[in-house]
Amino acid sequence: MKRICLLLILVSSLITTQALLAQTDRRTPQVTRGSEQQSRQTTTLRSGLSDLTVRAQTMNELMTQDIGNARWLRIIYRELDMLKEKNAPLYYPTTPVSGEGNLFSTIFQLAVEGRVPVYENPISGSEVFDDDHILDLKTGLLDPYEIMYETVRDPDGSTYFTINEVDIPSEQVKSFYVKEAWYFDQNNSVYDVKTLALCPLLDLYSDSGEQQKAAMFWILYEDVRPYVSNRRIMTSNINNARTFTIDDYFRRRMYEGDIVKTENLMNLSLQAYSETPEAMQLEQERIEGELVAFEKALWFQPDSAQIAPPTTRRAARAARTATVKQEKAPAAPRNTSTSTSSSSSGSGRTIRR
Repeated sequence: MKRICLLLILVSSLITTQALLAQTDRRTPQVTRGSEQQSRQTTTLRSGLSDLTVRAQTMNELMTQDIGNARWLRIIYRELDMLKEKNAPLYYPTTPVSGEGNLFSTIFQLAVEGRVPVYENPISGSEVFDDDHILDLKTGLLDPYEIMYETVRDPDGSTYFTINEVDIPSEQVKSFYVKEAWYFDQNNSVYDVKTLALCPLLDLYSDSGEQQKAAMFWILYEDVRPYVSNRRIMTSNINNARTFTIDDYFRRRMYEGDIVKTENLMNLSLQAYSETPEAMQLEQERIEGELVAFEKALWFQPDSAQIAPPTTRRAARAARTATVKQEKAPAAPRNTSTSTSSSSSGSGRTIRR
């Protein structure tokens, strides 16, 4: 009897201990929400852009288009006028609203915070995307373009730049260079276009009032894509629903731009060898036609006028019956009235010698 009592006491004490532990581990809803909010704040940097998660990095790698196996490749440079209707969703709002700005303000904040590298725009030759050509933010971007900034020093000795949103020249960047790769992958039978890099063009005015465009820097689109793949934008004045993202705009080629250069051995732009604006426009149309013609030549396109199969069995049977009737139909009688009249008239003539 004593042993049974001891066993009951032990079991009851164990149950009580587990209940107490469960109560101490349980959190109230307020504490849970507070901890989640605190974790979100630790992953948010100065610009308000969230840091990349492992899932975002993985998705970026999966969405990367591999052009290393392309059997045909052509590099195209386009200039996007951001004031055009098709490109306006990438330009507005020029002043950030609720922490969301246009394409340039997003790229600029990522570059200033050191999240993505930006590369020099070469005076001559093509752009190079390696560590030796990474642009120094202070001497290559902020000071030359007179962008106001403040240098802040952390307790660990590192420094960073803080820039007010009103000082970001997003309104003055009214055009972009877009570097595209038109390619055909024979292994996967894919003909597609990949956006390689972006270059913002800043509108500047000389002392005489002449407007000039300055290429600020180059940035790889794959570095920017994880941050803009979730940035939804309004693409229409009629439908205000934000159904597309900035990444959709580039991946689906919803923008509109004129060809200004193709990669060539002499590294010449279209303007360099086009004597007049009309000649440059003809050259642009010729290159666009070559891209379309190459895609059409890849696929077999049968002539629909020669191949017109019957849609149903009844139609096929009717077509065969009509053909047989046409073959068995008697020939039309010849018109003999003319010959008869001619013979009769000839018999009534008198030949005189």
